[in-house]
Amino acid sequence: MSDWLVEPHYPSRRDEKSENLVVQYPWLQRYRPGKRLLPTRYYLCVKRLLDLALTLLALPLWLPLMGLIALLIKLQDPEGEVIFVQERTGKGGRRFGMLKFRTMVVNAEELKAELVHLNELQWPDFKIADDPRVTRVGKFLRRTSLDELPQFINVLRGEMSLVGPRPTSFSAETYSLWQTERLDVVPGITGLWQLLGRGETEFDERLRMDIAYIERRSLLFDLEILARTVISVLQRKGAY
Repeated sequence: MSDWLVEPHYPSRRDEKSENLVVQYPWLQRYRPGKRLLPTRYYLCVKRLLDLALTLLALPLWLPLMGLIALLIKLQDPEGEVIFVQERTGKGGRRFGMLKFRTMVVNAEELKAELVHLNELQWPDFKIADDPRVTRVGKFLRRTSLDELPQFINVLRGEMSLVGPRPTSFSAETYSLWQTERLDVVPGITGLWQLLGRGETEFDERLRMDIAYIERRSLLFDLEILARTVISVLQRKGAY
């Protein structure tokens, strides 16, 4: 009998573009939709334990590094906050405060309205490749993805996972019905978007990546995404 257990955890909402995504990246074909070694409830428990174990084991590395980065931010701008708390949409559409190192000037939100004409993505996404609001330290943090380090605290709180769909800044009311599938799971620090698209990817395409992950999620898939993320960060692929 096969080692794989088939679980109809949710109905498939794949479309032709989602299938093309799997064809484009052959390594995704190793993970079949709806099939994993562990039943869903056990997978979620082990995934949570894995999140905690990896985050705490890495604590001697990321905690001192966070202290150094905080010092650099303060040296550049003594009056500004070190940590930027942004409301994001999590599992079930619940809002939570996602932590990041501040990489922009303190009045970045006020300047956003003046720069909306430079937006390179479809609204409500907002992205500018050479954003004038980003500080010198912030540019380095973004290129190396070190601005995301405080999100290990979100993982410890249970608001985020190491792997999952990236939480959006806009609320669930903005989503179309088919897009709400990404709200079935805990959002993550990294996921398929970080590997396959990142800054240049429109929201609908990111949704297809999220659905491809949700349909295939397993411990092995999570571990491979984590390993590939480390390589992607070292190569500074897609970050700005």
